[in-house]
Amino acid sequence: MAAAVALWVRTEPPLLGALPLPPPGRLGRPYLRKMAAYARRRAAEGCFPRLRWARWRHIACGKLRLSRGLAWLYFQRFLRLLPAPPPRSLRRAEAEAACGSAEELERERSKLSVDTLQFLLFLYLQQLSRLSLRTALRGEQWPSPAAAAPGPAGKGAGQSKNWNDQDHLAFLLAHLSDMLELLLEPEQLSASSHATSNSLVSYEAVCALSFLIEGTVEGSGTVHPLHELALWQPCQEKNGYSKSNNAFSFPKLESWLRSCLTTNPFGMTACLRSGKKLAWAQQVEGTTRRAKIACNAPVVPEVFPMVIMSQVYKQTLAKSSDTLVGAHVRIHRCNESFIYLLSPLRSVTIEKCRNSTFVLGPVQVSVHVHSCDNVKVIAVCYSLSLSSTTGCTFHVLTPTQPLILAGNQAVSLAPFHTHYPMLEDHMAQVGLATLPNYWDSPMLLGKESSDTSIFRLLPPSDFYTFVIPFEMEGDTTETPGGLPHAYQKALSQREQKVQIWQKMVKEACLSKDQRKQFQMLVESKFYEWLIQTGNRQQLDSLVPPAVGSKQAAG
Repeated sequence: MAAAVALWVRTEPPLLGALPLPPPGRLGRPYLRKMAAYARRRAAEGCFPRLRWARWRHIACGKLRLSRGLAWLYFQRFLRLLPAPPPRSLRRAEAEAACGSAEELERERSKLSVDTLQFLLFLYLQQLSRLSLRTALRGEQWPSPAAAAPGPAGKGAGQSKNWNDQDHLAFLLAHLSDMLELLLEPEQLSASSHATSNSLVSYEAVCALSFLIEGTVEGSGTVHPLHELALWQPCQEKNGYSKSNNAFSFPKLESWLRSCLTTNPFGMTACLRSGKKLAWAQQVEGTTRRAKIACNAPVVPEVFPMVIMSQVYKQTLAKSSDTLVGAHVRIHRCNESFIYLLSPLRSVTIEKCRNSTFVLGPVQVSVHVHSCDNVKVIAVCYSLSLSSTTGCTFHVLTPTQPLILAGNQAVSLAPFHTHYPMLEDHMAQVGLATLPNYWDSPMLLGKESSDTSIFRLLPPSDFYTFVIPFEMEGDTTETPGGLPHAYQKALSQREQKVQIWQKMVKEACLSKDQRKQFQMLVESKFYEWLIQTGNRQQLDSLVPPAVGSKQAAG
């Protein structure tokens, strides 16, 4: 008997590809079908089989009525999801940074193209955000692997659908027919633009569907893209593959996909149920909250690892670990803590956290912050997005415009202002450079898109550098890219005041008793400042724990 094939939705397209904002109405199914037909008709003009940026800009702005900024946002996010060696990403960043005008920038971007069919699937996937915006994290203490139960109004009460692999599967099963029809050649559609029992799905279309689906042969331990498994000899009769046509029967292929699709064995559900539990955080005395940290690494080399941490409370957690390298990290319900993850990361989601500071290693794709109060995020990242935050500060170096989505209040944006010894090496590993840097040019989307009062650029007078208090090996000794002039000037002026103060104290010629009294006064005021600012807690938490409660390696 032939071994069974298991298929599942790849983690990254819904997690990172479905942007956390409601898609425009014209990205719905009818318009995407029109776009698919238009692209095939204009194949000679750079629309098919690859879609050039200039042609997508024309379609998006002229046909779908999207803004140019939003058109580029979708295009660049899709590009970032594709496998690309870091040197290529660095060369692309260097070329964009060298552009001296908007016209030069457009010429540079016009060199870019994407697979048309895969991009159509990526655009269709934006409907996942339409379904998930009202269902993100309504009160679970630890992200539940169970599917969200319907609430009174029929809305899910579970976590964000972008992380929930059971929702990914449900979405794909509900929309599989539409997605397959989107990939069909025009002559395979009926007059009403639907598939028939005789419709054929080209091999190229199944290759495009590999953007969303991967799988394995039972017992092999190797992950394969969909198109490789579809051509496996024991599957061809079931999925209707015809070698003469190099195509698949639409009804048989759909039936085979539905029979093989299952929950992602490397997704959040599996991570929570059977992943390795990490003892990175301590249990704080006098609290009932227990920090929970789980990971699914090591799994297989074809899959990015996943790390989920929840309920870290009143402590400092610092890690530079192979477990984190290339990981998707979810930080959930962490309060009054300082978390340092000093490794190159794939993505980071921070949800429902309060009064905490997060210092991240370079993030290759995205940092998303949702429903957080009074948190500080310090990161070099490809993209930053935030929704439903209050009083949060973001010190970032990013080659894309920060996305300020719905529900934010009192956002502060500031330049990246720290370093650790391995930082530049880690940036090179994920293909991030110091230029271009759009930390101060956010894009406002959603209902508050015209309300610029919801964010501010941190005044230079309020700006201080941040010191990462850990020793590591490496060559980085200063903030990559330096600081903007106004902020560097504010630091220099402050340093001059300190020098003047020190000179005044030296020239005061205080007696021994006066010096002792003066030192006690300064220390007393400093201690008061530590208490008022909360820095006392951070300093205390940096004291190494007792041997019996030492944080575990991993």
